[in-house]
Amino acid sequence: QLQLVESGGGLVQPGGSLRLSCATSGFSLDHHIIGWFRQAPGKEREGVSCISSSGGTSNYAASVKGRFTISRDNAKETVYLQMNSLTPEDTAVYYCAAQPTLHPTAVNLEAPGYAYWGQGTQVTVSS
Repeated sequence: QLQLVESGGGLVQPGGSLRLSCATSGFSLDHHIIGWFRQAPGKEREGVSCISSSGGTSNYAASVKGRFTISRDNAKETVYLQMNSLTPEDTAVYYCAAQPTLHPTAVNLEAPGYAYWGQGTQVTVSS
């Protein structure tokens, strides 16, 4: 059974850091783009970052570029999102998602392309 399970969310002060993990099972990371998305109350779901199946290509939303870093460890079947210099505007439920692909360098920050989703983890940035 294909599963994605997020962890690592929590409450952090502005300027702090968190590392989210997306543990996957039931499918091969080698053939999936993995994306991180977030949704704040009253707002639409937003693509945050994604990484290609090869791990060699990544993409970031302008709002997080330079602060967030995505990485993947295919041996551990896990994708990470390191979030630094957090601000209250980063407060949201964060989801990871998987998109099947035949292209090792393809990336995609658009939610409709993703077939499989985790349940989400809450990130709250507040003093």
